[in-house]
Amino acid sequence: MARTLLETFAPFREWLPEVDRSALRADALAGMTGAIVVLPQGVAFATIAGMPPEYGLYAAMVPAVIAALYGSSRQLVSGPTTAASIVLFSSLSALALPGSPEYISYALTLTFMVGVIQLVLGFARLGTLVNFISHSVIVGFTAGAALLIAASQLRHFFGLEIERGLAFHQTIGTFLSGLDGIHPYTTFVGLATLGAGIWSRRYFPRFPYMITAMTVGAVAAAVVNEFFYVGRQAPGLGLVGAVPASLPPLSTPDLSLSMIKDLAPAAIAVTLFALTEAVSIARSLAARSGQLIDGNQEFIGQGLSNVLGSFFSSYVATGSFNRSGVNYEAGARTPLSAVFAGLLLMVLVLFVGPWLAHLPKAAMAGILFLVAWGLIDTHHIRTIARASRSDALVMWTTFFSTLFLDLDFAILLGVLLSLVTYLHRASRPLVRVRVPDPRMPRRRFTTDPTLEECPQLSLVRIDGPLFFGAVNYVAERMRVIAKRTPGQKHLLILARSINFIDVAGAEMLAREGRARRAAGGGLYFHQLPEGAREILRRGGYLGDVSEENIFETKGEAIAGIFERLDRGICVQCDRRIFLECQSVPRVELEAPETDEPDDVVLAPAPAE
Repeated sequence: MARTLLETFAPFREWLPEVDRSALRADALAGMTGAIVVLPQGVAFATIAGMPPEYGLYAAMVPAVIAALYGSSRQLVSGPTTAASIVLFSSLSALALPGSPEYISYALTLTFMVGVIQLVLGFARLGTLVNFISHSVIVGFTAGAALLIAASQLRHFFGLEIERGLAFHQTIGTFLSGLDGIHPYTTFVGLATLGAGIWSRRYFPRFPYMITAMTVGAVAAAVVNEFFYVGRQAPGLGLVGAVPASLPPLSTPDLSLSMIKDLAPAAIAVTLFALTEAVSIARSLAARSGQLIDGNQEFIGQGLSNVLGSFFSSYVATGSFNRSGVNYEAGARTPLSAVFAGLLLMVLVLFVGPWLAHLPKAAMAGILFLVAWGLIDTHHIRTIARASRSDALVMWTTFFSTLFLDLDFAILLGVLLSLVTYLHRASRPLVRVRVPDPRMPRRRFTTDPTLEECPQLSLVRIDGPLFFGAVNYVAERMRVIAKRTPGQKHLLILARSINFIDVAGAEMLAREGRARRAAGGGLYFHQLPEGAREILRRGGYLGDVSEENIFETKGEAIAGIFERLDRGICVQCDRRIFLECQSVPRVELEAPETDEPDDVVLAPAPAE
């Protein structure tokens, strides 16, 4: 127990001994790259979140250090992200004016609540919860969030008067009705920024495109102001404003009951999505580096980073795909790279913060257009749409819910729909009739309706769990099979794929066993998993499903059941389905002359 607590609260003890001069140098270089990359990103994400620009940088300082020290991934970098920022804005903009002290207080409190929930889930070993957010939900949500981001920046990109906080369709409607009011110089700055970002990403992919785009946007605005407005600020060309050249100030979340009540739904939604983002990125990097990821420890690391971050003016932080990818490609070997990135950012802000006063909002809008475009995963959208109707339904439902409903509700709706889809699939396991295939060398069992079956024995394979949701479907399928072949009073269930049985499933099997026995037949199992067998044993169902009717191999099953078949029917049968049929004398039936021998020796059916 002591060792477990030590690993939980000091996971860095595992990798610290590996830090030598070479690793330290590699992590320092990767950390410096990460600190430079997050400068424009932090400002951009804070804009999306409705927070003052410096709060995006604060979210990349303390949380990055804490998450690196207490998480399980060696390359994951935490901080502000697009998804977390857009969910935060959607959740809080209805409660307070974005950017106001009240709004900031809501954001810090939400961050604290998210961190506490993450910690509880981590200590409760519930790391698998993130698996309930399907990939279709993430793809649909991020695509919808991309359009919301782009719509929110239309007023800055084109210099239009569009009220903040409007719904997506209202924003688009206002934009289309006000096209005659587009400001040409503001649009020029936005397009220059957008073009520079696209050019940088295409021809210099290793260099942070946001820095190039910001620089070109600031120069374009300076040219407009100098040559067209003689040194004055062009109308509609507002500035982002200077970032305070200071370390993150101390802050205190508001833990009043009314505040917690207002934020509870948003906290659950943000927690689910933030954890999914962090753990999925960590697993993706681990697959490339060969590292093992502890999902529960990652929950704890993310939770601590948000709880402590809320006291250092940080809003919700989670794993960043872009910065984590840059960190990995830059050669990071231990979590010290993320620690260095957070510490170096504190130093950079002291020198670079005042320069952001020259960044026009149109340039920031151009950068956010690029961010939005990068969120639309067209490849997976096409793949999901082609591959699965149910996954496509989940994806498009989440997408449109993101556009037209509250984002926290959209995420929860996507998760709920994913669960419903899964339960629908799980409640309809495949129930297939199997027969020996004489066309195959070893006469493996196959599902082919054109092949003949034994008139007394039905072979059925069930692929899936027998739980309360699937019992009625399986029972109905077995009734259909029995009605189609009423002479098959014996039933052998190929049970290798029945990975779980609950009480409802056990009772259904017991009823089937009693009915088969009453009809003069029996119910048998091949390779019934030990866990399922234990349920039958503990529940007392083996009286109806006899343990002697459970076989380990198909050869044993067929031989054992064959002894219980009606010989009167066997002697009349010329199908010779099983090898054992060869020992039964056959009544001569009139048949046309053939060159084939009357008796065909069949090999025993091997185990599947």
